[in-house]
Amino acid sequence: MKLKDLKVGSRNIGCGHSPYVVAEIGINHNGDMQLAKKTIDAAKRSGADAVKFQSYRTENFLQDKTLSFSYFSNGEPVTESQYDLFKRCELSDDQVCELYDYCQQVEIDFHSTPTDQKGIDLLKHLGVQVVKNGSDFLCHLPLIEAMAKSGMVTVLSTGMADVAEIDDAVKTFYESGGEELIVLHCTSSYPTPPADVNINKMVSIGRTFGVHVGFSDHSEGYTAAVLATLNGACWIEKHFTFDKRLAGPDHWFSSDEREFAEYTQQIRSARDYMGSYSIHPTQDELGSKALFRLSWVAARPLNKGHVICDSDITLARPGGGFTAKQKTNIVGRTLNAALPVGGVITQTHLE
Repeated sequence: MKLKDLKVGSRNIGCGHSPYVVAEIGINHNGDMQLAKKTIDAAKRSGADAVKFQSYRTENFLQDKTLSFSYFSNGEPVTESQYDLFKRCELSDDQVCELYDYCQQVEIDFHSTPTDQKGIDLLKHLGVQVVKNGSDFLCHLPLIEAMAKSGMVTVLSTGMADVAEIDDAVKTFYESGGEELIVLHCTSSYPTPPADVNINKMVSIGRTFGVHVGFSDHSEGYTAAVLATLNGACWIEKHFTFDKRLAGPDHWFSSDEREFAEYTQQIRSARDYMGSYSIHPTQDELGSKALFRLSWVAARPLNKGHVICDSDITLARPGGGFTAKQKTNIVGRTLNAALPVGGVITQTHLE
């Protein structure tokens, strides 16, 4: 069954279209609005269809302020309070509005990952067309219900999930009245080693749940994204940074502008290479056919009035005359004009 295309901005999303490519800025703005805007500009230049931020409220997922997080920043190990890290990068409602307006100005789609009903309502009020749920919130079924009821295209990431957890999320979405859903295959390790990328899992998600599928890419390079494209991903997202050397947990494994430009180009080229399912020569091949295919031609000089026999003809370039299987249309026929060696025999030469 072919799934109905979705639409975000000017883009049709679904099988048969180039994947919608998202530069996931996330918290790579470091709480600095000027850096956020410079990163949006870089994403636009790199060819991304959209940028994604995180419009979370820290208290929605962190209560214990003693929990710590260890990561690499500029090649150095850092350990700090999770609460302090996320609070530092938390966007206010006014900042979300400002970033949305800026994306409108530079003509790139904006969406975000909220963690409560208020965050969903703000995005809907702004006119954002997509709402995204992170892998950590896949089992937060009340939030998925709220996303479904928003009427926005909903994107669910499935990192760390088993099939039962994905089933619960998908069922909750549809039972809550949701209609437009994309489920992203995701491996929650940073960066993801090739052996754990598992594009076949994305294919299985699509077949099992009958949904549009995409790929949340945490691998290095563009190989995984190309493979996802060739296996039906309609949506691809990857972490994006203005500068890998900036302080913070996600910058070092994110793509910068140069890398992301190649990333988007490779994804779109891959889709071009897949082409059409039609078994038919291309327009260029039709021109080549006349040059490179073989026709029945004169094997020696033949005079007008000669009755053609097997030894008089051979198959050779160019095409455009009688094909190999049409030999019986020629043998035993009389020539109404002389032919030189290699002359292509056509219907006009035969009485």
